[in-house]
Amino acid sequence: MPSTSYYSSVIACASRYRAPLKLSFLYLTPRHFHHRRLTTIPPLQLAAALTTFSSRCCRLPSPHLSTGNSLFSRMEVMRRIFMLPLISTLFYVSHQRFWTGSSISKNKQMVEHLQSYGVLRSKKVAEVMETIDRALFVPEGAPPYVDSPMQIGHNATISAPHMHAMCLELLEDHLKPGMHALDIGSGTGYLTACFAVMVGPRGRAVGVEHIPELVESSIKNIQKSAAAPLFEQGSLSVHVGDGRLGWPEFAPYDAIHVGAAAPEIPPALIEQLKPGGRLVIPVGNIFQDLQVVDKNADGSLSVRSETSVRYVPLTSREAQLRGY
Repeated sequence: MPSTSYYSSVIACASRYRAPLKLSFLYLTPRHFHHRRLTTIPPLQLAAALTTFSSRCCRLPSPHLSTGNSLFSRMEVMRRIFMLPLISTLFYVSHQRFWTGSSISKNKQMVEHLQSYGVLRSKKVAEVMETIDRALFVPEGAPPYVDSPMQIGHNATISAPHMHAMCLELLEDHLKPGMHALDIGSGTGYLTACFAVMVGPRGRAVGVEHIPELVESSIKNIQKSAAAPLFEQGSLSVHVGDGRLGWPEFAPYDAIHVGAAAPEIPPALIEQLKPGGRLVIPVGNIFQDLQVVDKNADGSLSVRSETSVRYVPLTSREAQLRGY
């Protein structure tokens, strides 16, 4: 039986969070396990691994928090996070440590590593992520290819590359040439630029961000990227606005992405979603799920949860600037 450290070394987070993060959570999804071997983890050994696990990107909360309030017992934390009634469960585990990308110096290498770890499977999404260099969309001096969210100022973050890959794959069929895409909480403009490349000059990619300084800097980022011609001709635009209200001017949208967690899905985004379109949005407060919302031809909705995540809240500009 492998050691406790073996199990802790293969668990990784898939989140976008506000830093510094006072309380972060461990998320375990099928995407993190890539079919090398099937192992039964005994309950006591799994519990030990979970309670001792730590890494630079996430950690399991202490069962007895420093405030003195015991918010969750150890078993309750694991039950809520893993959404399983029992701890003795079968998991697919990999022999390799989840990649952070600290030694990667080129955008193409970042994409290749995402592919090699099974995080990125779509050839089209890989091509787009190679085309739009992430280094142009992170703060100066920051390591651009590390697989981790990072601060971009104004209590905002840019998501980790694997989360961008996941969202692009979830929306791929709704980002075909000529389609309309809306990116709420567009931040530095990275994902908006990816959307623009996918929908092409006959489509429309719209970013909405409520921090004017981020909109200004995102436009500069886009103008330095491969998406610059699309911005110049007008098929790509970024606007200052409250993302909870969407952007009606170019609705309806085939694809809508939200880069912050809402307590519930904003009605305006449902209204602006085209029948046959798809919305990807993190929903929740402490416990959040990345929800995939498909709008059927008759206007009804089909909703499923893709994975557990940790995003900054979708809130007003004033609340964000004062730290939520």
